[in-house]
Amino acid sequence: MLDIMELRIFTEPQQGASYDDLLAVARRAEETGFGAFFRSDHYLKMGSVSGDPGPTDAWTTLAGLARDTRSIRLGTLMTAATFRLPGPLAITVAQVDQMSGGRVELGIGAGWYDAEHRAYGIPFPGLGERFDRLAEQLAVITGLWRTPSGETFDFAGRHYQVSDSPALPKPVQRPHPPILIGGMGAKRTPALAARYADEFNLPFVSVDDTVTQFDRVRAACQAIDRDPAELTWSNALVLCCGRDDAEVARRAAVIGREPAELRENGLAGTPAEVVEKIGRYAEVGSQRIYLQVLDLSDLDHLDLVAAEVMRQL
Repeated sequence: MLDIMELRIFTEPQQGASYDDLLAVARRAEETGFGAFFRSDHYLKMGSVSGDPGPTDAWTTLAGLARDTRSIRLGTLMTAATFRLPGPLAITVAQVDQMSGGRVELGIGAGWYDAEHRAYGIPFPGLGERFDRLAEQLAVITGLWRTPSGETFDFAGRHYQVSDSPALPKPVQRPHPPILIGGMGAKRTPALAARYADEFNLPFVSVDDTVTQFDRVRAACQAIDRDPAELTWSNALVLCCGRDDAEVARRAAVIGREPAELRENGLAGTPAEVVEKIGRYAEVGSQRIYLQVLDLSDLDHLDLVAAEVMRQL
């Protein structure tokens, strides 16, 4: 048996999903004991799928799930800082946290998918400016949430200015909902994580790359005298689990992937194989795995992992 490893469900609804599809997955994840239901924050499909019926907004979805679920935690991997202004985003997340009784987590990044910005008229500055804006957004959002009730918040940045804000509403979770930052950037990503993150997440990377980036973030924490143990360390990996090779192959075919490639780059195979692969990430410090579920109609997939993988963790 591994040291305690939490499993969470992570969905990509821009590939084609309605709110009802997401609700069914979130409720099954809740019923079967997964730690959280997360979704991407994208407005355009990727690859050859149709994307029908079209995108759903991440925070509108989470607001609905806040009322339509009871106990499971809810969040984004990752909200793009390019999509929303920091003040309104702080209000939105605080409100959804209230609606959920304190179950929300904010994963936030600089944004990367140029095509979705063009498709929906969203400005997409260069990488340096995107990181500058992300840093200021984090300062504004956490500043608003941390401001004591009855006091006001001000911020004078290059891209965002806040003046005499009442810093309301407050989230249920204090001092604020957990903030997730992630990615393989060598300098600015570790620095932002060390300063603002409650959790550091790495999507779709190998064990070796996990070691490299975790070490960078730990070093960035130490550089500002923050204890790296204050962070939760996590990975996100595509899931393709089956009771036997035939079931693995069937699930891989549905999502347009090859079993061998998924075994190499994701969490694929029988429950025993998946547990063994999770163990490799646990050995290098990962404490939480986000299981990217791409076929949202296959609720039996969640049942299998809950029964045959989660019980060993």
